[in-house]
Amino acid sequence: MKKIYSKNIVVLVSFGIVLAILWTTYSFSNKIKQDERTKMEILAKAYDRFGGADLDQDLSLEMKIIGSNDDIPMIVTDEKGKILMHRNLDSIKATDSAYLKNELELMRAQNKPIVVNYLKDKQNNIHYRDSNLLTRLKYYPLTLVIILILFSGVVYLIFKSNKISEQNKLWSGMAKETAHQIGTPLSSLLGWVELMKLQHIGPEIVPEIEKDVQRLNVIAERFSQIGSVPDLVDFDIVGLIKNTVLYFEARSSKNVHFNFRKPKKQIEVKINEQLFTWVLENLIKNAIDAMSGKGDLAIVVTSNRKFVKIRVSDSGKGMPRSQFKKVFVPGYTTKKRGWGLGLSLSKRIVEDYHNGKIQVLKSEVNSGTTFEVLLPRI
Repeated sequence: MKKIYSKNIVVLVSFGIVLAILWTTYSFSNKIKQDERTKMEILAKAYDRFGGADLDQDLSLEMKIIGSNDDIPMIVTDEKGKILMHRNLDSIKATDSAYLKNELELMRAQNKPIVVNYLKDKQNNIHYRDSNLLTRLKYYPLTLVIILILFSGVVYLIFKSNKISEQNKLWSGMAKETAHQIGTPLSSLLGWVELMKLQHIGPEIVPEIEKDVQRLNVIAERFSQIGSVPDLVDFDIVGLIKNTVLYFEARSSKNVHFNFRKPKKQIEVKINEQLFTWVLENLIKNAIDAMSGKGDLAIVVTSNRKFVKIRVSDSGKGMPRSQFKKVFVPGYTTKKRGWGLGLSLSKRIVEDYHNGKIQVLKSEVNSGTTFEVLLPRI
């Protein structure tokens, strides 16, 4: 609670500092704008006196004031709007009348013109726009906001990365502890299986019990590998899939019809046997659940020079396209029971550990779903 409170204080103070900077910049811009208006009004009076002065009158002060304007762009027009003179504009572009007209329109939009009598008995108008300093200062708050957004984004990404890292460490620790806890009763079960073998108790049942005990052992080893970089070895992917399919076929309802289509020859792929078997089991179990224990389940293995393709298709309830990516998000599930971690773990195993890809290839509501796994060839 104290940590959250401290973060809120930091956020509030940061926003307070930003608002203070923006307000200061705004006030400073207004002050410069007012100063430039005052300067142009003094300049206008100098032009006014210059236009109405006698030949023998001392105009050195007026000339000095007129010459002092070297930063504020200005255009002098007659009462009909004809351009008489200009200052502090691009000397090359100013030869183009269209450029001068555009500058004049900009000046009229930014500031109210100042009326002077530059020539006797004639009314002229001094138009001016903000100096380059004031223009840059106006964009400063926008630049500051952009920098603040980028900085906030970096801080958010760092915070999110640290949070994910902490969660990964927590999950890894829980997984390893689970593997450790399973190991104790598992060792005892293995001992009981051996004792049953020696005493010839249930010769038809013991082999199946042994398979399930071995499966528990595999599960424990899988959990122990979470958070570690797995070793990848050359393995016959066709044989691995075949064994997984046979295991589920022997333990599933007779109403689930398995169809396993594979190449005749072996296909060597670098995989971690235990972790990749986990992926296959997740896909097959999800397919059986989607069909509510009744339907057709097809596992098809094909390959080309670059990839091995494994497709698991079911005739279950399917899903809309909007869920194609959501199903891989940790915690997302459409089941009444479940943690929503199976497919997210599968994605991590396939893409992070095996440099492959897993996706929902196609799906239609009430027509079934096809998942596709791509593994790079050796």
